[in-house]
Amino acid sequence: MTSYYPPCPELDVAEWINTPEPVRLAALRGRVVLLHAFQMLCPGCITHGLPQAVRVSQAFAPGDVAVIGLHTVFEHHAVMTPAALRAFAGEFRYRFPIGIDRPRPGESIPATMHALQLGGTPSAVLLDREGRVRLHHLGQIEDLALGACIGRLLAETPPAGAHHGTPAGDNADEKDCGPSGCRIG
Repeated sequence: MTSYYPPCPELDVAEWINTPEPVRLAALRGRVVLLHAFQMLCPGCITHGLPQAVRVSQAFAPGDVAVIGLHTVFEHHAVMTPAALRAFAGEFRYRFPIGIDRPRPGESIPATMHALQLGGTPSAVLLDREGRVRLHHLGQIEDLALGACIGRLLAETPPAGAHHGTPAGDNADEKDCGPSGCRIG
């Protein structure tokens, strides 16, 4: 039986930092993508989520795994400005691309956070090489569990025409990632 994994909607970002061009998920096909949604005033994001995103970006080759930050502000809007985020990212030396989730007029929840139905921050959204959501997790997730899920997704057969340096794996239908992690085939 083949499992259905929904495609991730394109990110609705007002502004990007740490990248000269806007990041498009469609352009990242062939790579596993870790989308880390955070707020710079979120204690769990500062102590766990953002350091984990850095570790993932350092542990995997950029041609295999793309790490993207999404600053998705749903509280303290007045102080979490793009200028404050640029200073924050610079001070903490975050090098991966960070998108600023587009505010929705009259709403506290920004566009991408709403589209992905994120319940708060930190949130990890893991996409397979075809851009499908394979993990959607609110709160802390242990490095070992996240790394295992990334490894499973890297081991799956790449989509036809994908150009990337990871060897092909076995049958993708035998692996399953869900909200609590990835099940070993």
